Amino acid sequence: MRSRFTAYVLRDINYLLASWHPSTRPIAIDPATIPDWTSLQIIRTEKGREIDTEGVVEFRAIAMARKTFCRFQEMSRFVKENGQWFYTDGDLKGAPAPSERSVAPKVWRNDPCPCGSGKKHKKCCSP
Repeated sequence: MRSRFTAYVLRDINYLLASWHPSTRPIAIDPATIPDWTSLQIIRTEKGREIDTEGVVEFRAIAMARKTFCRFQEMSRFVKENGQWFYTDGDLKGAPAPSERSVAPKVWRNDPCPCGSGKKHKKCCSP
């Protein structure tokens, strides 16, 4: 999971596609559609150990999209085949209805940065 988050941060499309299970993998990923991810928090895992063939990771992540911080929470499912883990799919938790916006509250310049750095927003991720 952490390696896929890093690949999203780096926009490493080759790694993302290689770590996506062929049964659910998209044909292509447009790097321009990937937001600027700023933090990842693993909430819990189920299975996913060396002896397992499947696993679930629940995580929260924060991204900057269109100059606004967005929060996401997902339950991601993985399978292990021939010793390699593959992402299959995931469910967004608390996903808003299509007409609702999923954005974090307004972050002011002197507020702590939502990326979790401990710095003030104006000294960290502020545009």
